[in-house]
Amino acid sequence: MRRTTPLLSLLSLLILGACESEDFSDGLGLGPSEEPSVQCVVPTAQLFDGGPGKDGIPALTDPAMVGPQDPEAEWLEPQDRVVGLVVDGQAFAIPHAVSWWHEIVNLNVRGHTLAVTYCPLTGSSLAFDRQVVGGDEFGVSGLLYQSNLVLYNRSTRESLWSQMGRVEVCGVDPDMALPMVPVFEMTWEGWRTLHPETRVPAHLPGADQLFGLYQYPYGDYEESEFIFFPVNNADDRRPPKERVLGIPGGERALPGSSPGTEAGGGESVAFPFGELDGLGPVAAVHTQARGEPVVVFWSREWQGAAAFRPVLDGEPLTFRATDATIVDEATGSEWRLDGQASSGPLAGHRLPPVAEAYVAFWFAWGAFHPESRLWTGEES
Repeated sequence: MRRTTPLLSLLSLLILGACESEDFSDGLGLGPSEEPSVQCVVPTAQLFDGGPGKDGIPALTDPAMVGPQDPEAEWLEPQDRVVGLVVDGQAFAIPHAVSWWHEIVNLNVRGHTLAVTYCPLTGSSLAFDRQVVGGDEFGVSGLLYQSNLVLYNRSTRESLWSQMGRVEVCGVDPDMALPMVPVFEMTWEGWRTLHPETRVPAHLPGADQLFGLYQYPYGDYEESEFIFFPVNNADDRRPPKERVLGIPGGERALPGSSPGTEAGGGESVAFPFGELDGLGPVAAVHTQARGEPVVVFWSREWQGAAAFRPVLDGEPLTFRATDATIVDEATGSEWRLDGQASSGPLAGHRLPPVAEAYVAFWFAWGAFHPESRLWTGEES
């Protein structure tokens, strides 16, 4: 098991006694003297100074990538969690162990400008298309909103962006949405089994000395009920650090900016890993999200859940779980966790993923989606 950094050292490192940020724009290019003036769609008193400061947690851009069998990938352990994505047929994986220390990985691949993000405090994995900011790189602002990562874009006119809110929260065009790119969070063993050709960051030079082979820096944070920074809504329907697969109901989720609604409409829904696991080693759950049918696949072995539209070539499909596989009732084809048919008449076909779906800790999901529907274990 990967080692951890003592929690008391972490508390000292993050300066968790930091008070609310009164001058949140300092050093971020957000001063009001330029036109057009900066606007915020969240209360600035709820933007907290996380401690390390702007770029104190250094985002990465195009780190060296290697294949799973390369010696430079040997530092990864089978049960390490990764954020996987496929870009024009090429698979990539960003391990949590990298994101604990960097939080943002800017990728320029095959003509796409992407940002793969993970916030260790909220357990949230999301990827964005950076074309909304003209391909600008994103950096770590050092601020937190609802205990969650606040990004900034590196340009002559910087703005602040909420990771889980998925929009610009302070800048010249507040409420602009960040287009999401589908990601799949699961164990490294699961991802490299599904995608043996995947690329993954090589062991970064100096990581042994700086990060102790990517030791987890937050002590027992993932197992405890302790939350470092305030959130607006405390929802005790599930354990605070339980992972859930969430599907937002609209384009953004900013607590307090529009009570009871999300831009774009629709109801948010969360699928707790514990409830999914209660269905067995694998599961296929049919329900509704964002006003449309969805199916959620689950794998206990790979500790992953993913959401898809259950439609192929315009025809709806119905799925069920057998002892160890997921099959569609129409053809009996077997389906993988990432939505691809692995055998049967539909082998090689892929279901359209729900791009907006992502994994986060329950407390964070409840903070950003206070009226979210909680899936309680029944298949529909």
